Amino acid sequence: MSSDALFRKELEAIEKATAALAAQRDMVDDDRMAFEELLSAYQKLFKSSKRLIRLSDRNERELASMAEKQRFAAEEIGRKNTELEALSVKLSKYLSPQVYDSIFSGRQEVRLASQRKKLTVFFSDIAGFTETTDKMESEDLTKLINHYLTEMSAVALEHGATIDKYIGDAIMIFFGDPETRGVKEDALACVKMAVAMQARMDALAADWRSQGIERPLKCRIGVNTGYCTVGNFGGNDRMDYTILGGAVNLASRMEQQAEPGGILITYETYAHVRDQIECLEGESLQVKGIAYPVSTYRVLGTKSLANDTPVLHAQAPHIEVTADMAKMQLAEREQAAQLLLSIARKLQSGTD
Repeated sequence: MSSDALFRKELEAIEKATAALAAQRDMVDDDRMAFEELLSAYQKLFKSSKRLIRLSDRNERELASMAEKQRFAAEEIGRKNTELEALSVKLSKYLSPQVYDSIFSGRQEVRLASQRKKLTVFFSDIAGFTETTDKMESEDLTKLINHYLTEMSAVALEHGATIDKYIGDAIMIFFGDPETRGVKEDALACVKMAVAMQARMDALAADWRSQGIERPLKCRIGVNTGYCTVGNFGGNDRMDYTILGGAVNLASRMEQQAEPGGILITYETYAHVRDQIECLEGESLQVKGIAYPVSTYRVLGTKSLANDTPVLHAQAPHIEVTADMAKMQLAEREQAAQLLLSIARKLQSGTD
């Protein structure tokens, strides 16, 4: 509605008053002056009211426009937040949960920086993976490796590991950064994770055989505890959160020397876990880049498990016997007993 239509009665009153003033020719001067002043004041008030109405209408239009802009901005912010959340979820797939949380919580800056920490480092790969999968089609191979990495990653995250990277079928993991429970507890968590991974590999063997893999896949694992340089490495436009140092290389050497299905650790790790982990001292290895021989230990299992389902072990000069009771079926135990009796008879006959 226009302002003239809104003030129609007021306009009519002004017009009538103006006409009446013009018609009253015999009105005394004082009355005329008073009437004119009243009419003038009313006209000014009328103009002010019209001006205020126009301002009010303009403000109302501006407020409506601002409300529309605000609504649009809120919708845009909501859309951007949704996109950011989706992008954040995708990005989290490329980072270890601990590293992801430390960055997005602001505890860690995204810049080139590093520090020295005592970590427990883990390496694993599948023994004979190339030979085992050489005849597989690429689609089946992709499915197999993704299944394997998914299963191993789930075990790793259950134990609080920081997954560094995947290198084909190999996995690099460390404990002690960006979160740590102490060097001893980190080392123990790492070795327990390794034991759990080997147990999981045994459970997956039947599934993989049903997929046409004749030989069950076996994983080799190496673990070492020592000082590493940890942090962001690379360039300002592309960086990687990882670890470097001799302790990392030594863990990789342990993995290369481990038996298929076995876990090989250094003395530095053994010293932290020996109270809870059953180990067997192995050979000292001469490792490239290290001047002294490296003491090694084969992990047999956790001591709590060893008490319930013992790993029988006997060692003497020129002979060593290890029997994992937890993994042996009844028929296998009988076969092992017959084998040991046969060996005993042959040894006895050799002394006569």
